[in-house]
Amino acid sequence: MQLPVIKKLTETYTLELLRKAEEALYEEQTPEIEVEGKDEGEKLTHILAAISILEDIANNGTDQRTALRNYTQRVRNSIS
Repeated sequence: MQLPVIKKLTETYTLELLRKAEEALYEEQTPEIEVEGKDEGEKLTHILAAISILEDIANNGTDQRTALRNYTQRVRNSIS
């Protein structure tokens, strides 16, 4: 998981485009958008993180920086 890549996705693409990219990866196709990552798993991780952040922004009125921080905190909590 690379935070700069996730941040770039949230700034560059809409929720709809990210969901289409997610679906493409699930169907073992190449997404229409450019997603950085060393393999499909990492790309999917970046897309899912960006979707989660954009949903937080849309549903809670959270700013991008706080939404990104909230996401990374949830990841840290799930690991520990």
